[in-house]
Amino acid sequence: MRSDRDAMEYDVVIVGGGPSGLSAAIRLKQQAAAAGRKVSVCLLEKGSEIGAHILSGAVIETRALAELFPDWQERGAPLNTPAGEDRFLFLTEGGSFKLPTPPQMANHGNYIVSLGNFCRWLGEQAEALGVEIYPGFAAAEVLYHEDGSVKGVATGDLGIGKDGQPGHNFQPGMELIARQTIFAEGCRGSLTRELFERFNLRDGADPQTYGIGIKELWEIDPAKHQPGLIVHSVGWPLSNDTYGGSFLYHLEDNLVAVGFVVGLDYQNPWLSPYEEFQRYKTHPSIRGFFEGGRRISYGARALSEGGFQSVPKLTFPGGLLVGDTAGFLNVPKIKGTHMAMQSAILAADSVLELLAREDWGMEATGYSTQVRQSWLSDELHRVRNIRPAFKWGLWGGLAYGAVDTFLFRGKAPWTFAHHDDHSQLGSKTAYARIEYPKPDGKLTFDRLSSVFLSATNHEENQQSHLRLKDASVALSVNYAKYGAPETRYCPAGVYEILGEDEGAPRLQINAQNCLHCKTCDIKDPTQNIVWTVPEGGGGPNYPNM
Repeated sequence: MRSDRDAMEYDVVIVGGGPSGLSAAIRLKQQAAAAGRKVSVCLLEKGSEIGAHILSGAVIETRALAELFPDWQERGAPLNTPAGEDRFLFLTEGGSFKLPTPPQMANHGNYIVSLGNFCRWLGEQAEALGVEIYPGFAAAEVLYHEDGSVKGVATGDLGIGKDGQPGHNFQPGMELIARQTIFAEGCRGSLTRELFERFNLRDGADPQTYGIGIKELWEIDPAKHQPGLIVHSVGWPLSNDTYGGSFLYHLEDNLVAVGFVVGLDYQNPWLSPYEEFQRYKTHPSIRGFFEGGRRISYGARALSEGGFQSVPKLTFPGGLLVGDTAGFLNVPKIKGTHMAMQSAILAADSVLELLAREDWGMEATGYSTQVRQSWLSDELHRVRNIRPAFKWGLWGGLAYGAVDTFLFRGKAPWTFAHHDDHSQLGSKTAYARIEYPKPDGKLTFDRLSSVFLSATNHEENQQSHLRLKDASVALSVNYAKYGAPETRYCPAGVYEILGEDEGAPRLQINAQNCLHCKTCDIKDPTQNIVWTVPEGGGGPNYPNM
C-alpha cells in the first residue's frame, strides 16, 4: 500500500460501468439479497458519468436482460423502438443490390436502443440495490497481494503535470481492496492487457482481432423516418480484400444511428476508416436519408471480433474478466450486449459462491465452467469460422458463411485461426495512395468538427495518456515504411506529422482529442503506442449514443 493513498475495502470491486460491469453488480446484489447475505459492491467508471463513454450501434437482444429483470418493461427500461424491417445491401460505387438477410442478422423481437442511455438506466437499478458507483474515477493500477493474487485496484493520481511531477492541485489516487475484482473494461482494456501478461491468460487462445466502429447520430426529416428500420451493407466503398460494412438504425423521435465498421486487419496503410465512413454516406442508396437532416453526435470505439477461438482464460487468483474485455461478441450477429450481460450474470453467481468462503484472493474457476456450459459458449462456437473466412475476401467470406450456416449449421469439424491485426499492414510503396474527397460540411465532415460533437475533453496540463515506448520509431519505422498510418487510422486527429515541408518531419500527439477508441493501441504496426488511462472524467461525453 502506498503511504499517501487512502484505502477502502469491499467484497467486490468492478472496473467499468458498461453493460457487463453493471449487470455483474446488479446480479451480485440481487442474489445476495435472495440468500439473506450482505455483499458490498463498488463500481468504478472512468467516464464523467455512467454512459459517457458508451458507444454501440445498437440493436439489443433481451435474453440476458430478461434474466436480470423479468419485469424490465414495467421498470421503464429505455427499449423504445422494436426492430422492424431488415435490409441487407451490397453496394457498388453507383448502385446497390438487396441480398438475403443472413439468419444471424434477423432482428425480429429485438430493440434499437441508445446503449449509453440503457447503461444509465442500469446504473439507476444498481444504485437502488445498494451498489456504490463512482463515475469519474479511472482504475489505473492493479494491486497484488504478496502471493501474487489480485488485491484490488488503485485509481489514478490527479494533478500530475505534463512533466510527470505533482502539481499544486495534486491528489493521490484511492486504493480499493476487494476479495474479488471483476474487470469489465470493454474492448482492449489497459489493466486487462497487464493481466493477460502477468497470468498468461492468452496461452492457448488465438490472437484477438478487432474492428473500429465509427458512429454518428442524426436527426432526419420526419418524412424519411421509418422507426424500426434496420439497414446493413457490405461492399463499396471498401475494396474486396478489406473486411467491414455499415449499419443504419432508425430509432424514435426522428433519430437515425449510422455507422461504419472496418476490420483492423486491413493491409493498405493509406486507408482511413473515418474517410471511408464519410464516403459511404454519399452513396445514392444512403445519402437520401440524411439530406436535409442534422448531425448531432459523433464517436468511435474498437470492438473485439475474434469470437470463440480468441476468448482468453477468464479467471485468475483474485479476479475475473467479463464482457467485451474478454471478447464476448457475436460478429455475424453484430451484437455483444446480450453476451456481455450474460457473462456478467455467470461471473456474479460464481463470485457469490466464492465469497461464502473466508479466503481472500481465491480463483473463481466455477465461472469458466459455467460459461462453457451456457448458451453463451454455444452461440460463439456456432459462428466461430465466419469472421476468419473473410481472409478469402468479401465474396469468399459470404460464400463460406452461407455454407457454414446452412450446411454445417455451425458444426464444421474445423476451426479457422486468427492473426494479430498490427502485423497485417503493408508498406506504403506496395499500395496506391487513396485520395479522399474534401468534406462538404453537410453530409461529410472533417475529423476535428466531428470530435467537437463528441464533447471530448481532457485536463490540458496532464501527462499524455498516449505513450510511445520509443519515440524514434514513429519516424524511423511508422513514417518511413508505412507513411505514418496513425494519422489515418485514428478517428479523432490525435496523431499529426508536422514539419514535412521543411524536411524535418515530427510526430505530434494531440491527446486532448482522444475518443478512447483504442485503435492506435491495436493497429500500430510496431506496437509502440501504449494507451493508458487519463485522469478520471476525461474523454468523450456521449449523449444518446
